[in-house]
Parts: sequence; C-alpha cells; structure tokens
Amino acid sequence: MADLENHSENQKQPLLNINALAQNQKNQAHKAINQTFQSTAHLANLLPTGTVLAFQLLSPILANQGKCTSANRFMTACLLVMCIFSCFILSFSDSFRDSAGNVQHGIATFTGFWVVDGPDPLPAETARKYRIRFVDFIHALMSVMVFIAVVLVDQNVVVCFYPSPSEDVKQIVTALPVAIGAICSVMFIAFPTTRHGIGFPLSAQ
Repeated sequence: MADLENHSENQKQPLLNINALAQNQKNQAHKAINQTFQSTAHLANLLPTGTVLAFQLLSPILANQGKCTSANRFMTACLLVMCIFSCFILSFSDSFRDSAGNVQHGIATFTGFWVVDGPDPLPAETARKYRIRFVDFIHALMSVMVFIAVVLVDQNVVVCFYPSPSEDVKQIVTALPVAIGAICSVMFIAFPTTRHGIGFPLSAQ
C-alpha cells in the first residue's frame, strides 16, 4: 500500500512542477509587459506637455467615452491629426537664455533659428548653433510614435474607431505600444538631443 502511495506522489510531482513553471513564466511575461508599459509612460514625458494634456482632456469628450457616432469619429480624428502635427513640429523648437537671463523660445530652421517670443533675433553665428540637424527628424518621428502608443493605450479612442475589434486588432493594439516603447527607448538613448523646446522640460542652461 505504501509503495502505491509513493508511486502516486511521484506521478503527481512532475505535473505540479510543470504547472508551477508555466505560472512562473506567465508571471515573468506579465512583469515584462508591465515594465514596458511603464517605460512607454515614462517616454510620454518626452512629448510636449501641452499636446499630451490637450489630448487627455479632449479625447474622452470628443470620443464620447468610446460611444462614438460618425461626428465623434471625425472630431477625434481631427484631434489626433492636430496632436501628431504638434508633436512633430514642436520637436524642432528650442529655448535659450538671453543676456538678461530670460528664457526665450523659437523654432529651428535649416539656416538658423527663428525666435517666436523675443523682440530681437539671435545673432547669425549663435543662431547657426540651433539650426535643424538630422537627429531632429529622428526625434520628431519618435515623438509621433510615442504619441501613437499613448493613443493606443487610451480605450476611449480605441473603442471609438474599433467598437467590435477582431482578435487580430486586439493583438495589434496590445502589442504595438509595447514594441514602440522598447524601440523608442533604445532610439532615444542612441540619438540623444540637447533641445529643450516649447512644452518640453527646460534645462538650467
């Protein structure tokens, strides 16, 4: 009788080990996904604060909390287009301190710098330091990608455009923000920028 009990316990033990291993792998996968979502949320800090704030305030209203009509979809689409354009164009903005110590903002151009809130333009030699560079286009593209990841996490917008999503759409909406967060994390490290533009954190320059 004792031999039968020991044999029964030996048969159950591998099943318990397999279940525990599967549960451990599942927990690790969830932990990795949560960490990536957190990194995406941290990346959102690199977006213009005014753009993100406008989107977060207006998206539930324009999308009618996901219960969209054709008019709601049109207004939400317009909001997304304006926010994406804002993220892109503001990536070329920058700031500097004038001789009096006041912070002034402007937009980088291919030849120099256009001051938008100051009475006097920058000297040509100084303005050339702020001109558009290739890395600015990389950052502009990444800002747009991060904003799209933020949009995909917003259920009001997702349900508005896809009220009855297929399994493929669900998988894309779930996986794409994670992929964007991982890719942009690497890209922001590989291509750092020194710009502190309109709506971005200002350094103590």
